[in-house]
Amino acid sequence: MSTDLGSLQFSRSITMPDWFQNDYKSFQDSDFSSVESRMRFVLELSRLNIVHQTGGPFSAAIFSQDSHLLISVGVNRVVPQTCSLAHGEVMALLLAQERLATHDLAAPGLPPMEMVINAQPCIQCYGAIIWSGIRHVVFAASGNDVESLTGFDEGPIPPDWEQQWARRGITVQQGVLRDEACTIIAGYRDSGAPVYNASSNVWTGHQAPAR
Repeated sequence: MSTDLGSLQFSRSITMPDWFQNDYKSFQDSDFSSVESRMRFVLELSRLNIVHQTGGPFSAAIFSQDSHLLISVGVNRVVPQTCSLAHGEVMALLLAQERLATHDLAAPGLPPMEMVINAQPCIQCYGAIIWSGIRHVVFAASGNDVESLTGFDEGPIPPDWEQQWARRGITVQQGVLRDEACTIIAGYRDSGAPVYNASSNVWTGHQAPAR
């Protein structure tokens, strides 16, 4: 691989998969008033991403915390987009910030924002949420679930992760539809799709804090 950066184009596009535009329409009139309905929507995005072989088994959506208006969604696009940053949470944040024209989802004039995720954020997404302005996080499967079911390295989540979020005004609800989420994640494992920890990863079985 050449190391000459002279012709490197400093721009790129990270996109949602093609299937999303059609399948998303079926959810436009959904009732998102309950946390379970919001999570079922996110779990379906995860399932469809596996079925269409367009990324890893992870998905997220951002809602207005007050009205439950759907702001944005994201699914994992790491391998198809050749981008280790393209996790479901990051995709949802990118699209929400683009839609609302702000880097800060807690900016004055905006309602508080909730992120719903099919699994506990990895270390990358844990940090990204801190800087995003998200005020409330809901997730289904735990980091331990993900690691034990698939072998994905979720990273060294700090033992006081929940307290660190709370210090920054971020609340959390855990384990919503956890069993359903784990079934979908296990389906990804059983499909033979890649578990794409970096080749330089020396991880030997990190266990996230008990949930």
